[in-house]
Amino acid sequence: MSTQNGGGGRKVTVGELRDMKTRGERIAVLTAYDYLFARLVDEAGTDIILVGDSLAQVLLGLDTTLSIGLDDMIYHATAVCRGVSRSLVVVDLPFLTYQVSAKQAVSNAGKVLKKTGANAVKLEGGSVEIVETIGRIVRAGIPVMGHLGYTPQSINALGGHRIQGRGDEGRERMIDEARRLEAAGVFAIVLELIPGDLAKEISSAISVPTIGIGAGAGCDGQVLVLHDMLGLNTTFSPRFLRRFANLAEDASRAVQDYVRAVKEGEYPAPEHTFA
Repeated sequence: MSTQNGGGGRKVTVGELRDMKTRGERIAVLTAYDYLFARLVDEAGTDIILVGDSLAQVLLGLDTTLSIGLDDMIYHATAVCRGVSRSLVVVDLPFLTYQVSAKQAVSNAGKVLKKTGANAVKLEGGSVEIVETIGRIVRAGIPVMGHLGYTPQSINALGGHRIQGRGDEGRERMIDEARRLEAAGVFAIVLELIPGDLAKEISSAISVPTIGIGAGAGCDGQVLVLHDMLGLNTTFSPRFLRRFANLAEDASRAVQDYVRAVKEGEYPAPEHTFA
């Protein structure tokens, strides 16, 4: 299904993602938070666009994702969906919009899809309570992506950005959680900051696609934050990140050239002026 030559073609669906796993075709996922970047990412052939609550840090300069609200996510997801014709759009449910009760979670997930035009939501965690909540959302007809390993909404409970799933107990717990999420009906699971061999084992143990970030090459797909992989965020350099461009340098140079051109009277030139 992936169109490496750019956008176009039929809309990516959750069923197609499972077929991609069966065929051994890797799934490409990126974040987007606005219309223009969403259009670019969609046209480039990305399979899934994630409107992540990471926008709290990337766009708003906040320290964590915890303070972003549902209305914020809806605002950005609506803009993203305007720019997308092919990619599957998934929206993070932010902190405390699904943990209080299953009824709250179903209502908020439905609100996201109704107001934005997105295709699915993502929830973090694999506890019994979260798995039950995910099951309720799925039974309401709303596709859900799971998220295991390092879960940013639990940063205080986890004690910071730490690798998860190390040791026999942690390893077995994560495998069990992945199987429970699969049984609850998720269409895919993000695996974040876990050992590569564990991610590979989980990917082989379940039928739904796994999407890795800091989880090695054994997953069925990969996700990165768009601003990170484009080299716009120069202060963030985790081991798993590969920068595919250095747009911060290009943008800085362009702005400096503009400032110089204005101050020296080179811009606007006659060709930029109406008669």
